[in-house]
Amino acid sequence: MSASAPEPLESEVPPLQGVEAVVLVGGKGTRLRPLTLSAPKPMLPTAGVPFLTHLLSRIRAAGITHVVLGTSYKAEVFQEYFGDGTRLGLELEYVVEDVPLDTAGAIRNVADRLREDDVMVFNGDILSGVDLRSVLRTHREAEADVTLHLVKVDDPRRFGCVPTDEDGRVTAFLEKTENPPTDQINAGCYVFRRETLEAIPAGRPVSVERETFPGLLAEGKRLQGYVDASYWLDLGTPAAFVQGSADLVRGVAPSSALPGATGEAIVLDGATVHAEAILAGGATIGAGCVVAAGSTVDGSVLFDGAVVGEGAIVQRTVLGAGARVEAGAVVRDAVIGDGAVVGARCELVGGARVWPGVRLPDGGIRFSPDA
Repeated sequence: MSASAPEPLESEVPPLQGVEAVVLVGGKGTRLRPLTLSAPKPMLPTAGVPFLTHLLSRIRAAGITHVVLGTSYKAEVFQEYFGDGTRLGLELEYVVEDVPLDTAGAIRNVADRLREDDVMVFNGDILSGVDLRSVLRTHREAEADVTLHLVKVDDPRRFGCVPTDEDGRVTAFLEKTENPPTDQINAGCYVFRRETLEAIPAGRPVSVERETFPGLLAEGKRLQGYVDASYWLDLGTPAAFVQGSADLVRGVAPSSALPGATGEAIVLDGATVHAEAILAGGATIGAGCVVAAGSTVDGSVLFDGAVVGEGAIVQRTVLGAGARVEAGAVVRDAVIGDGAVVGARCELVGGARVWPGVRLPDGGIRFSPDA
């Protein structure tokens, strides 16, 4: 991750009145290891900047200026990078979660920093193109206690489902099932009335989906759904992380925080890419990286200082800071930890993960997961 400060936004949007934001960034990101051994998931370089930068830029573009970050794992990294938020046109505050409190518990944990009547809450690992102003408008027009962004997915069996009635009112929260009654799922963005948020029990773990939302329904509270088909992706796995970064680079996913123009690749300052190398598929080449002649980097993310040797092929892969893929190696759908080395003519496929500092030997050896 580059240590440089975030660039200021190019345009200013008049602040929305009566609303602020909470972003939950306390998770350990275990599904993304070894990448998250050195940085929290929302701080991983995504299309050239920490992922959280993209989310914060969207929040500011909607006119929300006061944002509270609910942190836990490596909490100091967020404040060191973003500071008070001035350069993004925001006022940022930080609340550290000392013990795991689950989603609703983490939301309740920041309540003493809130000021407005409406609070927009975001999971810090979701990449989305939803119109935030429209979500807020729906919440207010429905006079809802909570409004949930819901997205339609092709295979809802992998998720809990959230059916709504003809007026858009949420009727239930259903666990994963082989025969889901709806294709609508919880998209990880909510608007709470502050009084509803403050009613969440304090000081203990509470789940929004298993306790808070079902409890509100049982009490007869109004939970409104805002359903759309906008871009949406949970970046919780290596494959999704790579896809999300590539979609940002190619302009498929929206962001005003890209450090360059959309296209086949973004190359950060200080990187060296040989004229005979091929960059494609929304690749990101970090600062200080070297991409040698005859190599291909396709739909991949290279953290700062990574090296791709002559004739190597890197596809749908993350190379950690200072990692090396040596001449003639082929790496597909893999995660290469910081400082790790893939030897010349090696082949990595099928979700292989190389842990920081490991060196795989030269010689045409084929590796599968957990090298």
